[in-house]
Amino acid sequence: MPLRYQVQGAQGARLDALLAAGDRRVGRMMYRTHCPDCSECKAIRIPIDTFVPTRSQRRAARKNADVIVSWHEPQVTAQHLALYNTHKRKRDLARNEEGLTPAGYFNWLVNTCTDTREARYWVGDRLVAVGIVDFGMKSSSSVYFYFDPAESKRSLGVFSVLKELEYAASLGCDWHYLGLYVAECDALNYKAQYFAHERLIDGVWQGFTREGR
Repeated sequence: MPLRYQVQGAQGARLDALLAAGDRRVGRMMYRTHCPDCSECKAIRIPIDTFVPTRSQRRAARKNADVIVSWHEPQVTAQHLALYNTHKRKRDLARNEEGLTPAGYFNWLVNTCTDTREARYWVGDRLVAVGIVDFGMKSSSSVYFYFDPAESKRSLGVFSVLKELEYAASLGCDWHYLGLYVAECDALNYKAQYFAHERLIDGVWQGFTREGR
């Protein structure tokens, strides 16, 4: 189960240290997984300077050449909420059909204890995806990403990681955190397709390349 704690501020180097220890953020809370009988959840991060996209990742970038990405302070608007709830209903049938409320969205994705920014993905005047990313002094952390299910063929999830890496590099970041990796979970193991990357194993960051460790 996750160990959660509330913090007043986790900016700059403090956020870097928390992320390096395996922590994640939700709302104003930081948390770290801690299950006595399981150690499958592993934090995963990409060293930005050594990342090289694969052929399929480059293909995803080409498919989205018409997408404009803009960065903003996080907001909750009717447009955000409609896109988020459409994504959840189509991608996760277990979710409440009534969808997330404005207050729920605000408390999870907008209310924050650090430098949080929002990437908006546009095709023409249509918002097709939103990404929430935290920034420290030398680290960035992908918090959440959602998109229009009608645009599934675009591989927007892959494209978003590439754009987050590009933006983090422009800010001088060394690391981009992708959250948690679980080898047997398809919803999380795709993160290991970005090379080179590192996973936090038994408290030590261990590197992985296409050839293995």
